[in-house]
Amino acid sequence: MTPRPALAFVSLVLIAGAILLIFLTLLGGAIDKNPTNQFYFLEADTSGLGNAAGKTRWTFWNACSVTNGRNSCPGAHPAYPFDPNRNFDTTMSFGGRKYYLETRFMFAFVIIGLFFAVCALCLGLVALCSRIGSFLSSATCSVALFFQTLTAALMTAAYVQGRNAFRSSDRTASLGRYNFGFMWAAVAALFLATLLFCVGGVTGKKDKAYTSRAGGRRFFGRKKSTKSARSRGSFIDPERQRRIDKEDSD
Repeated sequence: MTPRPALAFVSLVLIAGAILLIFLTLLGGAIDKNPTNQFYFLEADTSGLGNAAGKTRWTFWNACSVTNGRNSCPGAHPAYPFDPNRNFDTTMSFGGRKYYLETRFMFAFVIIGLFFAVCALCLGLVALCSRIGSFLSSATCSVALFFQTLTAALMTAAYVQGRNAFRSSDRTASLGRYNFGFMWAAVAALFLATLLFCVGGVTGKKDKAYTSRAGGRRFFGRKKSTKSARSRGSFIDPERQRRIDKEDSD
């Protein structure tokens, strides 16, 4: 029995998990309710920077102040950039346009990756019973993996450099462990799902080829046996005829 259905099922679970993690990251900053009000990319001491609060947390949607250890976000703005100079109307050196571009593209890439992840989840249902479905799911999942990896890489580059910039200015700053964990875990889940879909498709092909070869051997074996039986029959008949002829002559 081919292991393809089991591999496809595990892949579907991994993709569903990746989608859930991406959604949780996206909800941080958009909904001020537990637990999403604990999700952020970077927390930094921004006291004295223009119109900033004492502490600020950056999410996909805005720069939020911190109240009792929770995000307090004034409103949602898609693709909100990490750019302290623009965010707080200050002229201090915090990376400038580099951070702006990295975080703006990051939002676009995560949406594209999420779309293809959902497509891979739907196609994965076909992979439960078809080799073609396995290969199509693997291809779609690999596209989702590509964009999710770009998102995680841009996130790491922008916010790690931003943290270092704050620290070099003698300000406390720390990365959001939830968002970073969610994004890189989603990359790992999509990678494993892509690999398992591929293995399921290739394994199904090998099993089919093996069955065909095995069937061919059984067929030729029966044919050889039939031929041998005929040969034995043709050998026995002349001997019997000679005995009958000898008895008649006696």
